[in-house]
Amino acid sequence: MPASGPYGGGCYDGRMKEGNLFGLDRAALEGVLAVLGQPAYRARQLYVWLYKRRVRSFAAMTNLGKALRERLSETHDLRWPAVAERQGSVDGTVKYLFRLDDGATIETVYLPEVRRRTICISTQAGCPLKCAFCLTGIAGYERNLKTWEILGQVAVVMDEAPRQERPWNIVVMGMGEPLLNYDATVAALRVLMDPEGFAVAPKKLTLSTVGILPALEKLMKEPVRPNLAISLHATNAALRRRLMPIEEKYSIQDVMAAARRYPIPRGGMVTYEYVLLGGVNDTHAHARELAQRVKGSRAKVNLIPLNPAREIPFNPPTASSIDAFCRVLADARVAVSVRRPRGRDILAACGQLHSKTGTVAEPLAAAR
Repeated sequence: MPASGPYGGGCYDGRMKEGNLFGLDRAALEGVLAVLGQPAYRARQLYVWLYKRRVRSFAAMTNLGKALRERLSETHDLRWPAVAERQGSVDGTVKYLFRLDDGATIETVYLPEVRRRTICISTQAGCPLKCAFCLTGIAGYERNLKTWEILGQVAVVMDEAPRQERPWNIVVMGMGEPLLNYDATVAALRVLMDPEGFAVAPKKLTLSTVGILPALEKLMKEPVRPNLAISLHATNAALRRRLMPIEEKYSIQDVMAAARRYPIPRGGMVTYEYVLLGGVNDTHAHARELAQRVKGSRAKVNLIPLNPAREIPFNPPTASSIDAFCRVLADARVAVSVRRPRGRDILAACGQLHSKTGTVAEPLAAAR
């Protein structure tokens, strides 16, 4: 259980310290320990405690000498983001509201399923892209998250979830555009996929982007990469420009060309996410155009019926239009799935995350 306090746990004691160790990579930890006169191998030990074992205090790091543990507790913090509120859905979904050190707030979603557990994490407080169908963009943008704030979302959810053998999936599909916060996001991904870190298999981690092309090209050069999902949501430039202002800078044609070059894992596919908006992008003609765009590539289409909110100026598609859209894609031999909405009653579904204030609450029974 997370400890109480203004920083949501850890060993912060009110004294001025040099910084939070949680979020640092091996090289940075080596630098911290070198200042304390410690050998480099101590950094690996500390790294494992921080990310693989995810302990909440220096005292628990039993293979570090007592003097070193005491010194670290005097000079550095060890903390995760503070949970301001937890909300539970009737379907078992749990939405977390985190309040960060500067007062910014972000949301994270835990989705327990029969065969796996999924955490949907944020990389920005808000989002600057202003996609017309997404509540996060409508709510506005505050700032990029730091690496420890990204990793901390995962740590808190894993710490509170029931101890089960089901694998973890991480989807970088929460608040914000991850490739607009490239350095912190990729630093977090490296720790998440590291066998000595969170040990999430790359095939179990998916990054979703609208297609920030310079950053996507950089991501392709990473030695270990997550799965890729492209937020498409339209079948042509004119429609995408209406729904997603980013089309003015990075065109649908160029984004899809880059996605085709992405070095996907063996046997994998690029996912194209497509929010279905009633009467806007859900017709037979749209389905045929989408099928033509993705046909012949190692790709699948994930259809997302709009999750409504009062501020979103669109309507969900009808059940018949969803079925018809699926049939067109399937007939064209395009792999297609329909995302089942989760957490709608607590505004935790895709496109519904938005920053708000909340009050501190105890962990929900569903999250234990």
